[in-house]
Amino acid sequence: MEPTQSALLILAAAVFIVYRQMKTRPTARNGIVYVSAALIVLGIFTGGLIDGDHLALSLALGAMEAVAAVVFGAIRAATVRVWMDEAGVTWSKATPLTVLAWLASLASRVGLYFAGAALGLPVTTSGLLFFIGLTIGTQALLVARRGRALSATTVRADNFVE
Repeated sequence: MEPTQSALLILAAAVFIVYRQMKTRPTARNGIVYVSAALIVLGIFTGGLIDGDHLALSLALGAMEAVAAVVFGAIRAATVRVWMDEAGVTWSKATPLTVLAWLASLASRVGLYFAGAALGLPVTTSGLLFFIGLTIGTQALLVARRGRALSATTVRADNFVE
């Protein structure tokens, strides 16, 4: 598959994930974490993430991408609404701020992509796979953590004896 086709397929998957985040969903779900891990592994093992001819530069850009992915994942996680229903199930739903954070996240990735290309690094889809996997995984783990914290707080409050 050509890089342009791969990039469009990855972008379509990201749009689908954002669409799913706009729906009300339980916070306790592991599927997205597995998808994220698969994207990260594919990004690493498909090659092209690190350029041997420009080792220091590609490592620095890769580190910047990883930091940006984690930071934007955390920002988006903070914008997601998390609550508990009467049955004790925690739920989440993205907000309009989450969508804005997604746009900022993708803009940062595009900027890093063009910066790498301008500096002479090869253009591959492995960096995009790595970035999206890491940012989605970060967001999913932090939203799930918020749901667990909400459950734990409620359980402690219910078991409190004076």
